[in-house]
Formats: sequence, structure tokens, C-alpha cells
Amino acid sequence: MAKRELPGWQSLPLYAFLTSLGIFASLLPRRAEVALGRALGRLVFRAKLFKRGVVEANLARCFPRLDGPSRLSLIKRNYEHYGVLLFEYMHFFSPLKGHWRRYVPTAARAEGLEHWAKANARGKGVIFFCSHLGSWETGAAAVALSGVGATIVTTVLTPRWLHDKITACRASVGMDAAFHPGSMSNVLRTLRRGGSVAFMNDQYARPPMGLPVVFFGTRVDTLSVVGPLAKRTGAAVLPLHTFRAPDGTTIARIEPEFDLGEKPEDAEASTQRVASLVELWVRENPDQWLWMHRRFKNLPVPQGAA
Repeated sequence: MAKRELPGWQSLPLYAFLTSLGIFASLLPRRAEVALGRALGRLVFRAKLFKRGVVEANLARCFPRLDGPSRLSLIKRNYEHYGVLLFEYMHFFSPLKGHWRRYVPTAARAEGLEHWAKANARGKGVIFFCSHLGSWETGAAAVALSGVGATIVTTVLTPRWLHDKITACRASVGMDAAFHPGSMSNVLRTLRRGGSVAFMNDQYARPPMGLPVVFFGTRVDTLSVVGPLAKRTGAAVLPLHTFRAPDGTTIARIEPEFDLGEKPEDAEASTQRVASLVELWVRENPDQWLWMHRRFKNLPVPQGAA
């Protein structure tokens, strides 16, 4: 089903507002936007706004032994992270030509490019799996600017001008996109010509694209295409671990080729391996994950959650 476009009386004010934010962000030094973002996050935390109930329910499920003060501290740091993310996203809407391409190196850097070069040299394509840790947009853009031209699997946004604006920014750093539903034909073409594709493997994904595997002790529907797709195409699978350093910079670290097990075509087994690594990433930097996402959709809210 096609997404409904916003009427003009709603779309035009949104366009003007986001453009104003883009101009504001374009004028800010990087250190200032990190400081302001964290301050804004603290204000939202105190006001208990912006999907606070979802955040608390997710943390109660995933860290049941965390005491009240420790959980509040984690939530506070998580909202500080969201505040910085907001400022980073403002740069998508700068009216200055080429701004996103110039901004990304100030906010993120890529590591582990030698792992991609080794896998890419085989000529069978590369499948990245990623998560919503750190600033995944600037991290992915930093990887692309380093010469890794990947196709990301994502969704169509509305209104159309918003979709076109973000797509153009991604393209300016060398990122292509395959939009779902219906993204698989584009993904297969990319891999068959030896290109790279990237999937986000930490969100709720209903069947047939997802199946239940264990994530933080709960069986929950998870994107399950990586293993079967690697078996079908012969593509190498690389983890792309994004996380934020103390100064606010996002590190996008390409890790060595991932072992999907003896039977990558076994979707449940290979997906469990991927989900377990993503969980490890989240446990390393729990304040930087997207806890406001309804990862455990359709499951009972755990006791003790707000």
C-alpha cells in the first residue's frame, strides 16, 4: 500500500521548519552541536517525553536486574544521545549545496576498510549487517566516502520532497538505496555485479522477511535474509559496527568476515548468530541504541515498566 502524502498545508510549513533547522545546523561548530544536543536530550529526559514509555519498557525487558537509579542514568544518557542525533539529522536539510558531504567527515570516521577490500576482491559481492547504534547515518556515509559504495535497504519516506532530500544526501556521498517492499530484485542485481548491500538487523521484522530468534532473552521476529542471501549469491558477510566515541564522533568499524555457521541457508541458525552479535554491540554501548523502537512488538510489557 502506498504511503499517504501530506497535504500542502502541512507539508509546506514542515519544509520551511526543517530548512530553518538545516541552516541553523550548518552554522554550528561540531563541538557546539554535540553540547547543545546533549543539553536538549536532558531537557526531554526530565520532561519524560518522546516515547519514554517505550524506552522504559524495552530496558525493563533487556536489563531486568538494573536497579532504579542505574536505569534512570542509562535513560538520561540515551536521551542525550538522541539529542545529538537530532542535530546530526538537521544537516540533511541544509540548503547549502554539498553540505552533507562536507559535514560527514566532521562527525564520523570509518575503520576496518581492509576487511571490505579483502572481501570485495573475491568479486561475489558483500553483505553488511548493521544496527541503530551511534549515528548510523553519518557512520554509513563515512564508510561510503572512504570508497565503499554500498546499496542500503531502506523504506520510502513521505512527503516525497523529504524522501528526495535524504536520498540525494545519501547519493552525494556514494550511497545507493533499495526500497522495500520489493527491494530484493535490486539487492540481487547489486550482489551479482560484485557490489555491496547493507541491512539493518536490529529492528522488528515480521514474516516472511523475519523469523523469531532470541534477542536479549526474548524470541522476537528479526530480519532473516542475510544467511540465505549469502548462500545464494556467494557474497561475503561483514558486520558494520557503529558506535559513538566520548567526543561525539561516530566510529563505523567494518569487522572481519562473519562466520554464519556450517549452513548459512539455515535462516534461523544464521539469523541467531547475527542477532547475538548485534546484542553484544548493544550491551557494550547501551546508552547509544534506539530504545524508542518497538523492537518487541506484540509481546507483553514486562513488569516494572512504566
